[in-house]
Amino acid sequence: MNKAHRMRNYLQFLYPQILCIIFVCVPYLVQTKSTIEPCSSSDSCPSLLSYLLPWESKVSEIATRFNVNVSDILAANSVFPITPSSANEILCAKSLVKIPISCNCVDGIRRSLPTIYTVHAADTLASISEGYGGLVSAEQIKSVNNINGTNPLTYEGTLVIPLPCTCFNNENNGVATIYMSYVVERGESLGSIAAVFGTTVSDLETVNGLGEAEVDLGDILSVPIAACSSATLNWYNDNLIVPNGSYTLTASNCIKCTCEPIDLKMRCFPSGLDIPCYNLRCKGSKLVIGDEHVKHSKTGCNVSQCVYRGHRGGKILSSIMNSSYVQCPGNNY
Repeated sequence: MNKAHRMRNYLQFLYPQILCIIFVCVPYLVQTKSTIEPCSSSDSCPSLLSYLLPWESKVSEIATRFNVNVSDILAANSVFPITPSSANEILCAKSLVKIPISCNCVDGIRRSLPTIYTVHAADTLASISEGYGGLVSAEQIKSVNNINGTNPLTYEGTLVIPLPCTCFNNENNGVATIYMSYVVERGESLGSIAAVFGTTVSDLETVNGLGEAEVDLGDILSVPIAACSSATLNWYNDNLIVPNGSYTLTASNCIKCTCEPIDLKMRCFPSGLDIPCYNLRCKGSKLVIGDEHVKHSKTGCNVSQCVYRGHRGGKILSSIMNSSYVQCPGNNY
């Protein structure tokens, strides 16, 4: 299985057909580049890390490593349904996993919320860096934590891991966008990376401030991932931006909203999780959120949809949206 094929199929990382690969990790011996976004406000944004597993890991171990929830990792990678055993699923080394993080403004630059790591007995700065898939260097860990001869690594001590992230106003060329930090692998080019993630070489050059279309092993790129936004949907008390090919849970996990890569439209419907959820049906209708009724006519068809409108005081809000089409959805007439 070649690298491009593995990357195209990384959303299926929990399924048994993924092959385990034995590999040797070679430390990066050259000075690598990364994108730093200056900032001056206290706002934050959703961001992603592209994490190439250095060794076999449970989903729960990855969640602990990055201080995120298991359910958020599953959502970012479009794995559903969520079951009690999901956290214990074992992922093979070299699986590519999206890690959702919050990107803050820290000391004038964009950086993830503090990720805290507890030092193990045999740890070195290099091995800790390796554990984070090259997303942070040994030198960065050393600098941020003031590690030196009088302040060495100590067993069960804690470290702050400065993970990269960017926001760029969650926009790219007028399209809602979430930016993903990606570590360049051996043999990759801007063209191959752009092809895998549905962007262009020009966009990668612009976003990362590259004067030429060349990248080196270990460079960290900010990759724009087109997303769906609820900003124009007139929702109450719910502002979502979801990367294409993934989903998010909202309204106390009762509603699942997906972002389809084909048309970048947000679609919401009941999550189906085993939790108490109410007000899922549109008032005065038999339609549940996400349902639609199509009525054909001589000139086309009329479509009634029960759409999610946000939540308030624990109550899920919805309404009927009516549309008319000359060509009915899903038909060729």
